[in-house]
Amino acid sequence: MKAMIKVTLKKGVLDPQGKAIMGSLGSLGFDGYNNIRQGKYFELDIDAASKADAQAKVKDMCEKLLANTVIENYEIEITG
Repeated sequence: MKAMIKVTLKKGVLDPQGKAIMGSLGSLGFDGYNNIRQGKYFELDIDAASKADAQAKVKDMCEKLLANTVIENYEIEITG
């Protein structure tokens, strides 16, 4: 099975990298946006007996390593 994990900063958490990207886009002449928030994306192949088992394993990975749950949210999608 394949797991796709999207990690983003929680609302209200400052995003200096997003601000830097926004400034760089502006200096390159891009406009028409109001805010940019950056995040992380992970894909992994996982051996699991079922989608529920894969979901539980990946959730545990997110809680322990892939996301800082104090300041980040995560979303998991399992396919296969």
